[in-house]
Amino acid sequence: MATKIARSPRIRRHIRVRSRIQGTRERLRLSIFRSSKYLYAQLVDDDAGRTVVGMSDRAIGKKMTKTERARAFGEAFAKKAREAKIEEVVFDRGGFSYHGRVQAFADGARKNGLKF
Repeated sequence: MATKIARSPRIRRHIRVRSRIQGTRERLRLSIFRSSKYLYAQLVDDDAGRTVVGMSDRAIGKKMTKTERARAFGEAFAKKAREAKIEEVVFDRGGFSYHGRVQAFADGARKNGLKF
């Protein structure tokens, strides 16, 4: 029997998105999770089943709005990914709508050289 959380609209969207997106060694999957306070992002190699780079926006300054912090987090995450010699990724929005903090994160990551 399916649990209540598995039937939530976001989880259903995430399952639908993940059926089309897969991270490989050449092009990792950039997966994000948006809680009510923070953003979490990680680069995942689905073939090997491991996380290559993971980060949270908790380290980013708290004297800004959540959207501004998401943009700064995207830039910092892209810098960390480039240090790991990762240039191109597949963006997995995790079932979240592509606006607000999710879009700000993606714009910040693209600004610092991550291609997706």
